[in-house]
Amino acid sequence: MSTTVVLVIVAVAVAVAVAFFARRRKKTEEPTVAPERKEEAQPAEKAPASAAAPAQEVSKEAAKEPPAKEEPKGEAAPGVRSEDAAEKAAAEELKAERRERKLQRLRQGLAPTRGGFIAKIGALFQEKKELDPGLLGQLEETLLTADVGARTTDRLVGLMRGALDRHELGDSDAAFGLLRGEVKKILSVDAPEINVKSDRPYTIMVVGVNGVGKTTTIGKLATKFTDQGLKVVLAAGDTFRAAAVNQLEIWGRRANAEVVKAKEGSDPSSVVFDAIKQAKETGVDVVIADTAGRLHTKVPLMEEIKKVRRVMTKAHEAAPHQVLLVLDATTGQNALQQVAMFKEAVDVNGLVLTKLDGTAKGGVIIGICHEHGIPVRYVGIGEAKDDLREFEVEDFVEALFLREEAK
Repeated sequence: MSTTVVLVIVAVAVAVAVAFFARRRKKTEEPTVAPERKEEAQPAEKAPASAAAPAQEVSKEAAKEPPAKEEPKGEAAPGVRSEDAAEKAAAEELKAERRERKLQRLRQGLAPTRGGFIAKIGALFQEKKELDPGLLGQLEETLLTADVGARTTDRLVGLMRGALDRHELGDSDAAFGLLRGEVKKILSVDAPEINVKSDRPYTIMVVGVNGVGKTTTIGKLATKFTDQGLKVVLAAGDTFRAAAVNQLEIWGRRANAEVVKAKEGSDPSSVVFDAIKQAKETGVDVVIADTAGRLHTKVPLMEEIKKVRRVMTKAHEAAPHQVLLVLDATTGQNALQQVAMFKEAVDVNGLVLTKLDGTAKGGVIIGICHEHGIPVRYVGIGEAKDDLREFEVEDFVEALFLREEAK
């Protein structure tokens, strides 16, 4: 074969190969080019539509666009706030329901007292369409029979007389409201709240005559404190009655509180001293000391209770933080005398009024606060442990002055 023929064959082969690879390359590039052309065509198709829209509508759409873009974030925040608000509302509703149940129980407990003299006062005002000075004599009689006390009665009647003279009482509702407001002021004794966490151990001395409910009150207080997670020790300082120690031990088991006791007839002061000393060593939060029930008219017995108080101070410098006098509301005016004697002997700084649910003489609490300026710390309105309530002036006055038609 000649050289010319070989060159021709090689040239043809090269040409065929070039043509083959050129076609193959074209086929492989076509899929990528086609989408690009379609994507470029889409804006071209939409452009006329946008261009055809009026300028005003375009500006409106443009104004709406930013909120639309931020909408997911905006929806999330209000959503969270709505949930928080709903949770807060539910908590407030639950709180209101609990307070209403508490008030209802308090209203029931104060029903005898309310029916005893508050209802009479309310009826007195209702009967008098026009209030006049003749009303004051009837009001005075009603307050005195409710054991409010002479001094407190004079204050309340004097207040009403002044308001009548100034023509400030247009109707019975105004008179009833004035009396209610003044009672609230009297009961709002300015005194620091009990804070059992302010010192360790926080010491409470409980005093009172026989039969007022001291040991039961101590047991209920211990239960309240242990329910709060506090460690409590009870000092069985009533060593003259074995039954008192046994009763305190029963309450100690119920409240999961330790009871420090001694043999019957032992020195009460030593028992209380040992209880405070033990509490300091073991990190106890609260010590509640029981004392023997004693007649406030018996001087030697009152001297002994003074000794218990002095020994408590020796055991712990700040003790006793509280000296609570337990009073039986059914005793009426006699309760005022008890306060005077115990206040002088052991510097009482808090009152517990028991058996309010069983007497119409609950008005004595007003006279005690007015004459002695001692705050009421707790009130008992039943036998259950929850029926020993912290005294809250607003709730008490609301329950006490509840008018029958408002039920």
